[in-house]
Amino acid sequence: MSVVGFDIGNENCVIAVARQRGIDVLLNDESNRETPAAVSFCGKQRLMGSAGAASLTMNPRSTVSQVKRLIGRKFDEPELQNDLRLFPFETAAAPDGGILIRFHYLGEIHSFSPVHVLGMLFSHLKQIAEKNLETPVSECVIGVPSYFTDLQRRSYLDAAAIAGLRPLRLMHDCTATALGYGIYKNDLPSSGSANVVFVDIGHCDTQVCLASFEKGEMRVLSHAFDANLGGRDFDEVLFRFFAERFKEQYGIDVCTNVKASIRLRASCEKLKKVLSANAEAPLNIECLMDEKDVKGFIKRDEFESLSSSLLERIGVPCRKVLQDSGLSVEKIHSVELVGSASRIPAIGRILASIFKREPSRTINASECVARGCAIQCAMLSPIFRVREYEVQDSFPFSIGFSSDQGPICTLSNTMLFPKGQLFPSVKIVALHRTSSFCMEAYYADENELPYGVSSQISNFMIGPFQSPVSETARLKVRLQLNLHGIVSIESAVVIDDDTDTSLPRPEAHPSAESVEARFDYPPPGVANGAEDAHVAHSAPSSISSAEMSKRKMSRRLEIPVSENVYGRMTNAELSEAKNKELWLAQQDLKMEKTKEKKNALESYVYEMRDKIFSTYESFTTDLEREEISRKLQQIEEWLYEEGDDESEDIYAEKLEDLKKHINPIENRYKDDDAREKVVNDFLNRIKDYQSGVGSLPAAERDAVMDECSKAERWLQDKIHQQNSRPKSMDPILWSTEIKRKAEAFEA
Repeated sequence: MSVVGFDIGNENCVIAVARQRGIDVLLNDESNRETPAAVSFCGKQRLMGSAGAASLTMNPRSTVSQVKRLIGRKFDEPELQNDLRLFPFETAAAPDGGILIRFHYLGEIHSFSPVHVLGMLFSHLKQIAEKNLETPVSECVIGVPSYFTDLQRRSYLDAAAIAGLRPLRLMHDCTATALGYGIYKNDLPSSGSANVVFVDIGHCDTQVCLASFEKGEMRVLSHAFDANLGGRDFDEVLFRFFAERFKEQYGIDVCTNVKASIRLRASCEKLKKVLSANAEAPLNIECLMDEKDVKGFIKRDEFESLSSSLLERIGVPCRKVLQDSGLSVEKIHSVELVGSASRIPAIGRILASIFKREPSRTINASECVARGCAIQCAMLSPIFRVREYEVQDSFPFSIGFSSDQGPICTLSNTMLFPKGQLFPSVKIVALHRTSSFCMEAYYADENELPYGVSSQISNFMIGPFQSPVSETARLKVRLQLNLHGIVSIESAVVIDDDTDTSLPRPEAHPSAESVEARFDYPPPGVANGAEDAHVAHSAPSSISSAEMSKRKMSRRLEIPVSENVYGRMTNAELSEAKNKELWLAQQDLKMEKTKEKKNALESYVYEMRDKIFSTYESFTTDLEREEISRKLQQIEEWLYEEGDDESEDIYAEKLEDLKKHINPIENRYKDDDAREKVVNDFLNRIKDYQSGVGSLPAAERDAVMDECSKAERWLQDKIHQQNSRPKSMDPILWSTEIKRKAEAFEA
């Protein structure tokens, strides 16, 4: 069993694994620690990871990157439309309002949902992990942004299921970073807590969390974010600057050319990194567009001026996380800065001005999330023993429930799971109903959500049920905010009293359903539950203790709960996606075998062309060399023309045909090399017997010497015949024949 953590970034992915000696980051096939989050369809081939990213420039319309931005989104969202205008691949609205990505593959147009594309990426990462670990990978922990909605979290679980993974937890990125930081921290204060702010500025988003650390535990006090502010936005500032300059200076508009735009954006990203360490930087691109070489130059001050509006936004989630936590700047112990875009010097200055201290960079900026996820996976796994460390995470949104009788809430709060709720958490709602009814889960405050995201989560049909004792049934509904940050109804039961039903029932509160909340014990290493007041109504004091005892005698009848999550894949769609992914994997394997056969044929042609006039020259006749050279030339021309895209069987057939002509020559060469050794071994064995017969009786000695003489005469005679025969002809004396003769002689 493996213990793996996945960080699925917008641009790159990282895989970390827990081993007996600690946490390691796995290398991909190119020996890189980061794998590009790219999937490409090129004709008959599907390329993923580094190979997919490499095809972006040549096949931009067939390559998907930044799929994380599309997960769980609606096609008509304004923010999403801004993203889609930057993406070169083709998208369309799905029948349910979601997104479809279209590719040309195997001569047809195929449509995939972002969830399926993410599943492909998970499959690729799973293959990398299994290749490194040499064991199947199934259970894992996956990092997700704290601003992900219920639908986006469920979409991640569906994508993991398509790849054959079973996530033990979806963990907030900043929480994973905080866990990796805190579990190894040995300099915490002996009394009280250390409050640390983690600022993660990634490729497409900014996330901030404030965590409190004590010995053996950590608690996230608050989360804040800007879902549309990341490194790519700073790249876009440079892109627009140079695009405008090149339009004036060279008369080219890169925005009208997809490949030129991709190359310029890639160059701008590199330029941004150069500016992080230098006050100025040049930009040079050969043949950017219309066969024109372009040159540019920018200073860091100029770049910061162009990015001023973005830099101002950095401070918003930082101030928000302080406000939500209720802590002042003076109570902050340190600020840790991570993420792919965290190297911009101006960002460090802004954070220093907000938190009154210089941000630290003691954590690996690109690997911290994956490492934290791997640690959490080890905590949740039964095969690892991890020292006691409690992780308490808070939920960044307020979640409410409503029924046919209005909102369900506690007496002290207007929603069941308020913002900042520790999770996983379970709450039990006591209701009185006469028949089946619906409950609705929703985000109670739209202002907490990313712009344009719907507040609807899911609805639940509870029933049918019947109460044989009275017309009104007493129900208890168990609501759960689980480890993944997903809200659901875990169960619903009818409390069927076996005693006198004439006893008075508590009246429902006029503005809120009856609710009780309690702790539910979590898996090891994960804190659970929220300490809410018990607000279920108690029985009237006029009821005697005996009557109360009788009242407690009841049966619990489980009733069905059907769930409908708005926008999620149905079970049929998920099953279809799994089958399609299996088919795609088979096609990948088929193409891989075809490439291997083609490469084997090509290598054989080049190898034999060289050997036939060098190593094998003395073992071939002039006619054979001429015939083989002609065949090799024909195969080479065929490979680069009509044979460039053939089936595995055709390449194998061509290779076998070539070998039929070359194998006899190769056998002569190999046997000539082997013959000398076996002849020497045979002669030495004969001499050993001839020299060792002195201790034998006369009759046996004569018999041995006679056998030795016959064997030596046979060998010398055969060697003489072979030496008089040209090497270009098949041998008279094969090495295998000498071995058989030697074995018979030994016997």
